[in-house]
Amino acid sequence: MDDAPRYEHTQVGRLHWLFFGIGALLFAASLGDGGASGALLTVAIVFAGIGLCFRSLTVRDGGDRLTLRFGPLPILSKSIPYSTISAVEATRSTLIDGWGIHWIPGRGWIWNLWGFECVRLEQDGRAFRIGTDDLRGLTEFLQQRLRD
Repeated sequence: MDDAPRYEHTQVGRLHWLFFGIGALLFAASLGDGGASGALLTVAIVFAGIGLCFRSLTVRDGGDRLTLRFGPLPILSKSIPYSTISAVEATRSTLIDGWGIHWIPGRGWIWNLWGFECVRLEQDGRAFRIGTDDLRGLTEFLQQRLRD
């Protein structure tokens, strides 16, 4: 039986409500008789889809790798083999770092749903940050994986 530590945590954000709200307003506007109603409906659907993609972030131990998945619409996911991680530290992102998935020059990649607490991984010489509302749990789990 595998006695390696297991980890799974899902953070639910709040920003998806903004996307749902904008989508609802655009949907209501598309019900008018104007010639732009098709375009407004399309943009409303896009905003609702973004809200469904960024409602939650699940971080899970996948055996030999850490998996990240935004959801509940499971379009955006990432897998990080533990063998590529050389260091782990608890840190904080800034307002400039923002939320979502993006690369920032000099700071590396960030996958962040909500808040500013994050775990910074050194992966093949590059920084990769994972936003979390379970900073202590995720940091301790990854540090344990590095020791194993």
